[in-house]
Amino acid sequence: MIDLHVHSTVSDGSYTPMELMRLARERGLEAVTLTDHESIAGNGEAADEAKKLGVNFINGMEMTVAYEDHKLHIVCLGFDEANPAFKQLYGKIRHNKEKNMDQVVAYIQNKGLDITMDMVRSHAAVHLDRYAIMRTLVAMNLPCPIKKLWDEYLNPGLKAAGVYGDIYAEEALPAIRKAGGVTSLAHYHKDIGMKGWSWAKKEEALKELMSFGLDGMERYYPNYSPEDGEFAARMIEKYNMLATGGTDFHGANRRGIELGTGHEGNMNVPFEFYEKILARIGRK
Repeated sequence: MIDLHVHSTVSDGSYTPMELMRLARERGLEAVTLTDHESIAGNGEAADEAKKLGVNFINGMEMTVAYEDHKLHIVCLGFDEANPAFKQLYGKIRHNKEKNMDQVVAYIQNKGLDITMDMVRSHAAVHLDRYAIMRTLVAMNLPCPIKKLWDEYLNPGLKAAGVYGDIYAEEALPAIRKAGGVTSLAHYHKDIGMKGWSWAKKEEALKELMSFGLDGMERYYPNYSPEDGEFAARMIEKYNMLATGGTDFHGANRRGIELGTGHEGNMNVPFEFYEKILARIGRK
């Protein structure tokens, strides 16, 4: 059993990178990644702890890209963080994610919430970005669910401050490949994905994304319907795509999803997925 889609406190998870590796060991996972949103800041800590514990680990990052009129999440694995192509891409990503945060906070203040930049700085685990603002809002114990905080305060604030745009898929995907990594389309069935498109449209989009450098897609995900899983399996086989799978674990920030096993034990990603990734990135 492995898990190739996991988040820590570096982005929007509730476990630190070190704690995640310890949890992976406790749960008996054979391999795990760290795929924080637009951040590699936790990979070193996670890799060091995984090595101590004897847990197989691949460095990673979940990247948001723009494709047509949609946002897509791409799980990036095994890339060389020192590669010039990756460093250039990552620099652009971090700039996009951290600029104008004071304007975002001012927008939320104008919506009636008593939030300040000093409060946000105190909740910045690593980056002073949207996740630091969200942690601040959660810590304020407001009488509303997290989704409402995103939909009514944070996302509109990001858009108003001009930090809602993402790097286009045709720029991002080749950079990860140049850095020796692999890319996999995450939860294609969601709003941040291809929701609303016909099966034929989804297939055509996958073909174009593969021409940009996409290597694979998630074969397993906790809330795939049978039809979602069947489509992923069919595309992976038809186009010889790399299969990945993960729980999208966020700890206490996404209750009901457990590391390695998903929702009520509905996940068991095979170890061979990890082996094929290692072969693809030349580490086996």
